[in-house]
Amino acid sequence: MAPEPTSEPAIRIDNLVKRYGAKDSAKDSDGGGKLALKGVSFDVPEGGIFGLLGPNGAGKSTLINILAGLVDKTDGSAEIWGFDIDRQRRNAKRSIGIVPQEIVFDPFFTPFEVLENQAGFYGIPKAERRSEELLEAVRLSDKRDAYARTLSGGMKRRLLIAKAMVHSPPILVLDEPTAGVDVELRRQLWELVLELNGQGVTVVLTTHYLEEAEQLCDRIAIINHGELIANKPTRELIGMAREKIVSVSVDMDLAGPIMEEAFVKAEVVEPRRLDVTYDRDATTAGQILSLIQHHGYAIEDVTTREADLEDVFVQLTAAV
Repeated sequence: MAPEPTSEPAIRIDNLVKRYGAKDSAKDSDGGGKLALKGVSFDVPEGGIFGLLGPNGAGKSTLINILAGLVDKTDGSAEIWGFDIDRQRRNAKRSIGIVPQEIVFDPFFTPFEVLENQAGFYGIPKAERRSEELLEAVRLSDKRDAYARTLSGGMKRRLLIAKAMVHSPPILVLDEPTAGVDVELRRQLWELVLELNGQGVTVVLTTHYLEEAEQLCDRIAIINHGELIANKPTRELIGMAREKIVSVSVDMDLAGPIMEEAFVKAEVVEPRRLDVTYDRDATTAGQILSLIQHHGYAIEDVTTREADLEDVFVQLTAAV
């Protein structure tokens, strides 16, 4: 069984630093090597689905590997379920399950054997193991005795999730769980993640699919170049997008893009359709339409596109 919680939140990260190199010192700005994490601090609330986003090389994997005990931090501190990862390493590791991006298990073991062996590594007595229950939860009961190497990619990913849950951790970290799987398998994994969260498991999700984060996550942190650049509820983060696009169909062919000071960008996408990007904090869609009409065009149709997480992600990561 996972240890009982001793404090809130589910994960606490305070000024976490990781330098790869000969001089592994956070206090030495000329320490050489690569500074992968530059004093990152944030909390993961208990009971939700927390998104950890960032471009390749941003520091996400380093952070997860520190929590998993695979990489030693240079400075700062981290707690998992109230347990310090250095002073209370055993309890910290028992409080978290890590699902890696890479598919890692012996291909000649059956799914049942994979789970039994993993439970043995955690010292769980045979009578208390949940292998059959977990196989059913990830919809692999019918593959119980098949060699793991014969499973499809989606089945292997579900088996990795079951493997991470053998010791009933209250926190599950999924590192790019849907990378390389098709749309249907991605949907199935989404459903599984939501089911686990519904059972009280706190989920931390890293993904390159921004739609995935937008649909699943209650809160999102964004890391870029080893620094935390955002940490907000998902809807609030999306609300940070300042730019909006209005697509306008007019009554005659456009002579070219209409240029106005209020327009961030104007692009003729069809002979009679203009896409205008504007700063919604500085103007309104109605004012944009009036400016177009001022150029002698009659408006025939208007559509707008609301900001999404991709817009915010591009804005924030481009600014750093």
